[in-house]
Amino acid sequence: MEVGGLRADVNVSVRRRGEGGEGEYYGVRGLGTRTEIKNLSSFKAVEDAIVAERDRQIAVLEAGGVVEAETRGWTLGSTETRKLRGKEGEVDYRYMPDPDLGPVVVGEDLVACLRASLPPLPDETVTMLVEDARYGLSVKDAKTLVGLDTGDRLDYYFDVVELLHQQTTAEERASMKLGKAAGNWVLMELGGLLTSADVAWSEDVVSSQQLASIILHLQRRQITGPTAKQLLSKIFYGDQRPVERIIAEENLLLRPMTRDEYLALVQEVLTDNPDTITAIKEKGQTGKLMFLVGQTVRRGGDGRVEAKKVEETLRELLEIPA
Repeated sequence: MEVGGLRADVNVSVRRRGEGGEGEYYGVRGLGTRTEIKNLSSFKAVEDAIVAERDRQIAVLEAGGVVEAETRGWTLGSTETRKLRGKEGEVDYRYMPDPDLGPVVVGEDLVACLRASLPPLPDETVTMLVEDARYGLSVKDAKTLVGLDTGDRLDYYFDVVELLHQQTTAEERASMKLGKAAGNWVLMELGGLLTSADVAWSEDVVSSQQLASIILHLQRRQITGPTAKQLLSKIFYGDQRPVERIIAEENLLLRPMTRDEYLALVQEVLTDNPDTITAIKEKGQTGKLMFLVGQTVRRGGDGRVEAKKVEETLRELLEIPA
């Protein structure tokens, strides 16, 4: 375009909304009389010329005039098209048939086949990632994922989610929100390592199977969040051991808390919050129970404390029915 290599012709016609015109172009009936604007040399010229000619034809019709079929020109920087010549008929080209070129008929079956083979559009993929319970991503994360690495990161994410679904039960899938967890680890945790190390995206850095294994151990509360990030970093920087082997050899597996440990931890929190206990037991403000649950989970600190078991222990000690 910068050397004048682009040349475009545009055809413009207008008609009143809801009314059919007498014009016909390539078999499409009901159009207004068209004019042709020749030799436009840029996309900006195409846009400006169409707008100017549209406005000119509307003004002619609203003044009671008739739009003539003609060829018009456009000068860069102008606000109006100019007449070059009138047309003898609606089609003023002399088409010459070529006996070596047969007619091309595109059947509905071919159209359907081609349409079915097309990948979904980006907006359709974003909608699926947000609305499909299998994924459940935020709009922001979905758009980011679709736009990264020419689709390779999205394919990687799909692989991780599929592996997680293959390795979990229906009950686990209902409670773990695996799609959202996978999105966070693909975009934030793995993405953060790629950025900090200034490394281009490659599935070979951390395989989808390795990342799925880390996420699954974390979701099953077999490791803590910091441990999961530590595992990802080890693999990212070249540790070739399987995830399970790293966990075993470095004693990273999370040991579940015993009943006695829960009782001791909850008792500490109760001792520090006498006013809350009074509000619950004497004033019936059982909603404050969740405050105590939060305090206990935070005090545990090592990722082993389960909120559900804390609540059960609190109800037992405070004699609050479930």
